[in-house]
Amino acid sequence: MEDWLEEVELTGQNVKLVPLQSSHKEALLDAASDGELWKIWYTSVPSAESIEHYLETAFSEQKAGSSLPFVVLNLKTNKIIGCTRYCNIDEPNKRLEIGYTWYAKSSQRTGVNTECKHLLLQHAFEQLNCIAVEFRTNWFNYRSRNAILRLGAKQDGVLRSHRVDANRILRDTVVFSIIQMEWPVVKKSLEYEMGKYR
Repeated sequence: MEDWLEEVELTGQNVKLVPLQSSHKEALLDAASDGELWKIWYTSVPSAESIEHYLETAFSEQKAGSSLPFVVLNLKTNKIIGCTRYCNIDEPNKRLEIGYTWYAKSSQRTGVNTECKHLLLQHAFEQLNCIAVEFRTNWFNYRSRNAILRLGAKQDGVLRSHRVDANRILRDTVVFSIIQMEWPVVKKSLEYEMGKYR
């Protein structure tokens, strides 16, 4: 697993994705405080009460080879503005998911997500030779669902009563994917969208 998915920094024009470290704790809390994102019930954004568990889980999954978490750094301000992750890594089948993504409220709808996804997808398809990249989100997270569709992903289906969330509520999970043969046109579309923010 380590040979296939190693820690890497991915740098764009406006953002840089840097492997998550314990030292990022306070900066992540500052970013999450911009909009009090932990209050959105269908997301898993860390708060002061949950940040230790959030970090422990991320590092534990990374050690197990099933995840590679990043912080999102704004290159203009040199501030951490969010988090994202390669997760549910399936090396034998060259598949992974991009998830656990959130951004400070002031960084939403600014082109940050488009650039981050471009960096992650480009690395996945062009360096890791992924066959498919998945995205999953809560049925009620309409904003996330629409953002995933705008990337060019297609909806594979809905996993009904897929898992129990932190509030002991059964979650329906919507699954999307981009497959290797679709990457060239998705890449072209993402680059066109990124051009609107330059």
